[in-house]
Amino acid sequence: MKRTLFRNQFLPWFLLAPQLAVTAVFFLWPAGQAVWQSFLRQDAFGFSVTFVALENYAALYADPFYRNSLQVTLVFALLVTTLSLGVALVLAVAVDRMLRSAPAYTTLIVWPYAVAPAIAGILWWFMFNPTIGILAYVLKQWGYNWNHQLNAGNAMTLVVIAAAWKQVSYNFLFFVAGLQSIPASLREAAAIDGAGPVKRFFTITLPLLAPTTFFLMVVNVVYAMFDTFPVIDATTEGGPVQATTILVYKVYMDGFVGLNLGSSAAQSVVLMGIVIFLTVMQFRYVERRVNY
Repeated sequence: MKRTLFRNQFLPWFLLAPQLAVTAVFFLWPAGQAVWQSFLRQDAFGFSVTFVALENYAALYADPFYRNSLQVTLVFALLVTTLSLGVALVLAVAVDRMLRSAPAYTTLIVWPYAVAPAIAGILWWFMFNPTIGILAYVLKQWGYNWNHQLNAGNAMTLVVIAAAWKQVSYNFLFFVAGLQSIPASLREAAAIDGAGPVKRFFTITLPLLAPTTFFLMVVNVVYAMFDTFPVIDATTEGGPVQATTILVYKVYMDGFVGLNLGSSAAQSVVLMGIVIFLTVMQFRYVERRVNY
């Protein structure tokens, strides 16, 4: 294959310029503004601005509601990531075993990814609505009174299901691609040696899916931290009693509703730091167990 060389040293920068401009305008500049805003305190009308250094950060760790949102975010992200990856893997394995109906099956599973997060939240809110929801009615027939407006456990279950359902399609596509890239000869050789379907899955298929699983784990953690805001806003609005108020939703409530811009900016900086830390830890320690 012939290798192409560009003699103009400015051409690579010219080609990268659009992406660099987008990154600077929509990420670097807002992030810098948030960091600077976190050191300030101003009134709701913006007439008085005071430099308070790290007081906004110190107030966060003294706030029991913020500590609660940290715990809620940890539980929520863990449940959403585990559920969405697990369901997607099961569906992908089912498709990989199909021959004739695989395209139609794949198309049906991919459809939910086209649904906006807020719409996904509203759909599940209707199905679990204590008054008119079909799933709430079925649960009541089984002797369980579902009410996510009053029960914290029900509320967390609702937002986890809605958020995970929205992400299953994305994970499914990558798992299907990963399964199709595994040579069939490896599984056939294991079958000839007497390995059953379960043993072949855990000794051959799952280890070879490790790169795909690692990538999706990183993506799903970021998704649960940031992109699930519309789901929570459309279903529980962080309630009841802040049982589903994750960090990104508390940033919104304190900044846009409470107009405490300094505290909201400090929370956004801390959230960004947490996501960066988790991503680095995953690449630092989890990736070591991944075989490429």
